[in-house]
Amino acid sequence: MATSLVIVESPAKARTISRLLGDEYVVESSVGHIRDLPRNASEVPAAYKSESWATLGVNPDDGFKPLYVVTARDQVRRLKSLLRTADELYLATDEDREGEAIAWHLLEVLNPQIPVRRMVFHEITAAAIRDAIDNPRDLDRRLVDAQEARRIFDRLYGYEVSPVLWRKVAPRLSAGRVQSVANRLIVERERERMVFRAAEYWSITATLEAQTGTAAGAGSGPSAGEQFDASLVSLNERRIATGRDFDQQGQLRTDSVSVLDAGAAASLAGALTGAQLAVTSRESKPYRRRPPAPFITSTLQQAAGARLGFSASRTMAAAQRLYENGRITYMRTDSTTLSGQALGAARRIVAGRYGEDNLPPKPRIYTRKVKNAQEAHEAIRPAGDSWPAPGSVTDLGGDAARLYDLVWQRTVASQMIDATGETVTIRLAGTAACALPPALSQGSPAAGRHSVELSAAGTVVRSPGFRLVYAPPPAGADEEPERILPDLEAGDAATAVSLEPAEHSTSPPARFTEASLVRRLEELGVGRPSTYASIIETIQARGYVWKKGSSLVPAFTAFATVGLMERHFDHLVDYALTARMEEDLDEIASGERDAQPWLTAFYFGDEGAATPEAAGGLRYLVSDDRLADIDPAEINSIPIGADADGEAVVARVGRFGPYLRRGDATRPLPDDLAPDELTIERALELLAAPTERVLGTDPASGLDIIVRPGRFGPYVSVGRPDETDDRPRTASLLSGQSPETLTLEDALQLLTLPRTVGADPADGAEITVQNGRFGPYLTKAPVGEAKAENRSLETEEQLFTLTLEEALALLAQPRRRRGQQAANAGREIGQDPDSGKPMVLKDGRFGPYVTDGEYNASLRQGDDAETLTVERAAELLAMRRAKGPAKKRAARRKQPAKKKPAKKKAGARKGAAKKAPARKRAAKKSPARKQPG
Repeated sequence: MATSLVIVESPAKARTISRLLGDEYVVESSVGHIRDLPRNASEVPAAYKSESWATLGVNPDDGFKPLYVVTARDQVRRLKSLLRTADELYLATDEDREGEAIAWHLLEVLNPQIPVRRMVFHEITAAAIRDAIDNPRDLDRRLVDAQEARRIFDRLYGYEVSPVLWRKVAPRLSAGRVQSVANRLIVERERERMVFRAAEYWSITATLEAQTGTAAGAGSGPSAGEQFDASLVSLNERRIATGRDFDQQGQLRTDSVSVLDAGAAASLAGALTGAQLAVTSRESKPYRRRPPAPFITSTLQQAAGARLGFSASRTMAAAQRLYENGRITYMRTDSTTLSGQALGAARRIVAGRYGEDNLPPKPRIYTRKVKNAQEAHEAIRPAGDSWPAPGSVTDLGGDAARLYDLVWQRTVASQMIDATGETVTIRLAGTAACALPPALSQGSPAAGRHSVELSAAGTVVRSPGFRLVYAPPPAGADEEPERILPDLEAGDAATAVSLEPAEHSTSPPARFTEASLVRRLEELGVGRPSTYASIIETIQARGYVWKKGSSLVPAFTAFATVGLMERHFDHLVDYALTARMEEDLDEIASGERDAQPWLTAFYFGDEGAATPEAAGGLRYLVSDDRLADIDPAEINSIPIGADADGEAVVARVGRFGPYLRRGDATRPLPDDLAPDELTIERALELLAAPTERVLGTDPASGLDIIVRPGRFGPYVSVGRPDETDDRPRTASLLSGQSPETLTLEDALQLLTLPRTVGADPADGAEITVQNGRFGPYLTKAPVGEAKAENRSLETEEQLFTLTLEEALALLAQPRRRRGQQAANAGREIGQDPDSGKPMVLKDGRFGPYVTDGEYNASLRQGDDAETLTVERAAELLAMRRAKGPAKKRAARRKQPAKKKPAKKKAGARKGAAKKAPARKRAAKKSPARKQPG
């Protein structure tokens, strides 16, 4: 029987499509990319190892010819095996540039001798898959060229600039076309916060009770007795200052406002309590809110962040699961367009669920300027033409269920009528009899009497329209909460029931959250929305950024790297030029521009320039001669201020983390200290703290026993690093102990940890007690096939008093269920909304991590093990889950096979060398790729 082989990227996608196509089709996944540029020297084929450009993976002197290596050999072998029995091949990778490139790599590596068809679809439904089978197209070489140009550009950028960061800042850092710009945005916002100076001011909020009628007489109209809030906006015909009247230095922008202090606010509140106020005006404006467009990638990330609390990576992981299981359309898109099928489905839902009166006469059509029409397919929406209702998608995990509901609501809302009503502003006037400072009394009608004006604003919603489905977000998320006002007119009266003075401090610019960073990157045109999740993940994983709540806080390392980029590679982090790069890549994809001249201009600079310096290409910028001019000490110094004697205080990025420096004095900086919190006062306080306190002498070694501050809290040490060849023995202080009161006896006791309690008589395994990040615990060492066992201890005192018998009794008890205080036994955080499994916080070899039993995710900088929330634990696991399962390490078992006589090893190398030219010949075919297919 004739069979067709269909290749997709992921196993989950393959399983879904296989169910839809039936037995006559074999559906298999490539498991992502099967071929890529070499990641390191070990992946470079032997024939190319001597080439100067080999580790770069691109030969700039030969037309930027890439060197590709197969990265998924086992899967390639499986695909070739399936191909032998197939009559035709369908390449069914995603329809964007990356998917097109994966299809091209499959074609190059598999070299099929049967008919090959390219099938594309934006949703995984029976109808869409059948239509893709019936209407295949050719491979789009322009998309392949654009993706290859992007890959080569990013490789040149990352592999040439990252070593500069290693040499000048710190090892294991990275630079990238989008991540470096994202870092700059976050650092610039923190710089604004660092120079910000708060201003104090007071406001008064009044609770008023409406009295329909004139101010002179009481009324009893329909609004009588209704209470509403109003704010004091004017005193003696001068506007009351609010936060927007102060600049970043805490100074007033204008002299035409009055600033209330605590005393004046209290006097006015007391004088106005019970006062009659007259409505002087009522302004009404029509209110109309159009429904938002259906989701694209970036707006989905923003809405999921604001409404569900999801990070960008968590959103995309859930969206990927929904797409691969046929629940939503393709989730990487720049288009807000809905197909005719989708418009019909949405309008049927509106008419059936919410009534014909909420359905516009014609379908709403949403268009936006999409730079690359090849990637503008359809908005993210429920798949198919019959959409499951919210709350019914429960088989893919909690995150996927919640995200599906959000997509459903947004799509249906996009085909509903506007929300309409009116926005009302009411002004009220009165008089306050009280004593005020002269500055506030200017223009008063009489001594001790002051004219006041209050204002109340709100919205009267006549028709909720689309908000029946897609309600406004929580206050402070996307929109202001709506306030409803009584129906008052000019001449009506209100009584001031109570007045509440409130102190305010102007706020610095808000830090970026993941949602607001995505919004800003999209506004600037930097990068593709489909890459934002991975970019945000990367800058956190590299230690450039850590999270404080939902805010993205830059580490001092980010300040150093951004400073270096701004001073020496300014065009690489220039917002306009980076956005222009995206436009250039789009032009390559559309065939308007050729990739090679574009790469040449970037790497070699202006060919007509007289000198390499004038050319300004990347190759010159990273040359040794130019890098010699970069002073690491200057790059890694972040000015904080000066002390009373004028001596500069700086934060420095060092080998072991950030630290403060003033002259020769240094102090480590706490890991959880945000840069804007490091004021000169805080810095001087840290510098004034003693570096150590000698408690006494160690009776065994004769060295001093010292208590000193550390990055992870105070600890005791036997001697100093320069006093012994070995690393000094150290121990952290217990809870309740402080460096100021710690005694020599306390320190000696701490230094006995970890303490050996004894050996288990049953198998001889050693039992020790020690203190972990989450509390004290005991460990029984592994013996033979038996794994290590851990049990929590009830108190820290047991670290020094637990006997062997007590330890054996604890080990004899069943392992405590999750939720205990022990470090390795784990502390249950809650249920993972995605997998439904319990999430447990544990202490591992490399620090604390959270696990659901299948995936482990390390805590990041800024995460506190004691206060880790369910939401943050789920986010960490979602980011880890998005990377896929950990790769199994089995290479070491093959080592003995290499221990053969030298003659045989030489032969093996010769055999490998003979195969290398074939790769070289394959590389020569690359010019053919540039021709349209």
